[in-house]
Amino acid sequence: MNASKVFWRGVVCALAGATLWGFSGACIQFLAESYEVSSAFISAVRAGVAALLFAVFVFVTRREALLSLLGSPAARPTLVLFGVGLYLSQITYAVSVALTNAGTATVLQATCTVFVMLITCVRARRLPRVADFVGLMCAMAAATLIATQGDWGVIVLPVAGLAWGIANALSETLYIMAPQRLYGRWDRPTIIACGMVIGGVAAVLVWLIGEAVVSLLAPSVGLGPAFASPGSDTALSTTVQASSGSGAGVSFADSAPGAPSSVLADIFGIGGSLVPVMDAAGWLALVGGVGVLGTFAAFGLFLYGVSLVGSVRGSLLGVAEPAGAMIIAAMWLHTPFSAADWAGLVLMAAMIVLVSLSGRSVDRRTDTPLACCADTP
Repeated sequence: MNASKVFWRGVVCALAGATLWGFSGACIQFLAESYEVSSAFISAVRAGVAALLFAVFVFVTRREALLSLLGSPAARPTLVLFGVGLYLSQITYAVSVALTNAGTATVLQATCTVFVMLITCVRARRLPRVADFVGLMCAMAAATLIATQGDWGVIVLPVAGLAWGIANALSETLYIMAPQRLYGRWDRPTIIACGMVIGGVAAVLVWLIGEAVVSLLAPSVGLGPAFASPGSDTALSTTVQASSGSGAGVSFADSAPGAPSSVLADIFGIGGSLVPVMDAAGWLALVGGVGVLGTFAAFGLFLYGVSLVGSVRGSLLGVAEPAGAMIIAAMWLHTPFSAADWAGLVLMAAMIVLVSLSGRSVDRRTDTPLACCADTP
């Protein structure tokens, strides 16, 4: 196969992977809007399905590399940190989507590129390049536009949604940068498979233990009807309703955002049901849309595409993730997006392009697709 065909195959695969990441965000929004599904449960199923599929794939195709990686004592702490970062990125993304919408959450997630750039500059003991600085300004302008919808004196985006979105970007930064030392010795699929398994175990444990704790503490800390899903008939009349310019809303109870009871409710819902009641469409969206397509297939396609076109070009193609999330949410879930939201998306895309192109020299050393801030894995 000639070089041109190989390149375009890589482009198609990378775009497909990034788009599937965006599709998973729309599926999470669908689950949050249509069923009483907690973010902890979504993350547990997502991580479990992806971990199983990646483990089988790597065991069949890369058994020697897998045994070599698992047999290295020096690699184990980094793998654990990587797996924890993967889980944190999944749970914070799910909460961010539930409190805003798929498009907004994915654009906020993309600010991880800025954090990666800043940490890289600190490590190299240098100031950001001009393109880095301009990219940083684009990211700040994008986040401000989405949060204020152009009214600079008012935050329209729910404060809790904005906080979880930034937490998601920080967790993305952790899992992107943690395994860099491993990439020179083992291939990405093997490393990611091990991280997925660790993240999957963490996700299941957090879900089981957290749901049990919430059920026990609900009467004493006020986790109950006030934390029902937005628009639920059981929400207290004193609940303040806040909505973003994108049309997403979230209910806030009397406790301030960030209070322990509020954080527990964001992650585990109202408690009382370990496995939510869903029809076939809900399970298909969760297992098929989020677990198989939005995590396993998305990562596989994107990594394969990056291996053919290179990390810099792959990073630029990763812009399809937030764009895909916004377009799919608008077409499938009829989520309204304002001009400020789309302008924020354009600015975020510009930031990713600037930072990725500026980081060519760093990219060659680390082979890191800086814009590969997928929620997921």
